[in-house]
Amino acid sequence: MKHAPTLETERLRIRPYKDADTAELLPLIGAREVAATTLRIAHPYTEEDARAFLELVKEPGKLWLAITRRADERQIGGIGLRLDEQHQHAELGYWLGVPYWGLGYATEAARAVLRYGFEELGLHRIFATHFKNNPASGKILKKLGMRYEGCQREHLRKWNQFVDSELYGILRQEWEERE
Repeated sequence: MKHAPTLETERLRIRPYKDADTAELLPLIGAREVAATTLRIAHPYTEEDARAFLELVKEPGKLWLAITRRADERQIGGIGLRLDEQHQHAELGYWLGVPYWGLGYATEAARAVLRYGFEELGLHRIFATHFKNNPASGKILKKLGMRYEGCQREHLRKWNQFVDSELYGILRQEWEERE
C-alpha cells in the first residue's frame, strides 16, 4: 500500500492523519474513558504520545486513518487495520472521542474500512477484539456482520489488571454475501 486512502461515507471523511492533527487529537484520545476501552492508548496521553503515534501511522503494514465529520471536518476519532500480508488478514481497531459515542459513527467508519480491506487490499479475513467490559464495541462488530469467535480469558493486561478479550471475525465471502 503506497498511499493511505481517503474514504467517504454519508456523514464521514476517513482520511490519512496529518501533523496538524495533534491539537484535535489530544483532547479526544486523552480522555480516560477512551484509554480504558483500548489496549494501546496511554493515559494520560501527552503531546509526545500524539507525535509518536503520527510517526507510527507511517510504518508499513499499518493503515491508521482519522475519522472526521464531512459537515465540519472536525476530527472525532480514529480507525485502522494492522495488516498481515502473508496471511491476507488484518486486525480492525477504532476509537471515538467520548462526545461521539452512541451516534453510529464507529459502525459507519468500520463499514467503509471493511469495504476497503476486502475490495482494495484483497484481504481474506478481518478480525477485531474488544475488552469484555466494553460490550458496546461488541455490538458494533456484530452490526458489521462479524461472528463471535470466543473469549480469550485474561489475555491482555491493561493498567496492571488482566482483562478478557472477546474475538470477532469476518471472511471476505461472508462480507460479500452481506453486501
